[in-house]
Amino acid sequence: MSSVETAIATTKGERFNIRAKREEKALVEQAAIASHMTTSQFVMQAALRSAEEVLADQTRFALPADQWDSFVAALDRPARVIAELEQAASKPSPFNER
Repeated sequence: MSSVETAIATTKGERFNIRAKREEKALVEQAAIASHMTTSQFVMQAALRSAEEVLADQTRFALPADQWDSFVAALDRPARVIAELEQAASKPSPFNER
């Protein structure tokens, strides 16, 4: 059972209150009926799926197996000195001036 399904299957205690245009509400209700869910279940499932996607993009990424070795090798390489970055880092920050 996915985390979305688990969240929907458990007893709820909190409420979301959202406003929608009449057409938006009708579309969501129609999709809920087609999915054999209540409107609340449908909205919660969609919101949880979207939240998981957003957070996944923030915390992890995937590479094909053939690119993984190159990625790890790049991480393991010693840092190289880039003169322009060294010069920029040696200047005072404008954010520290007040």
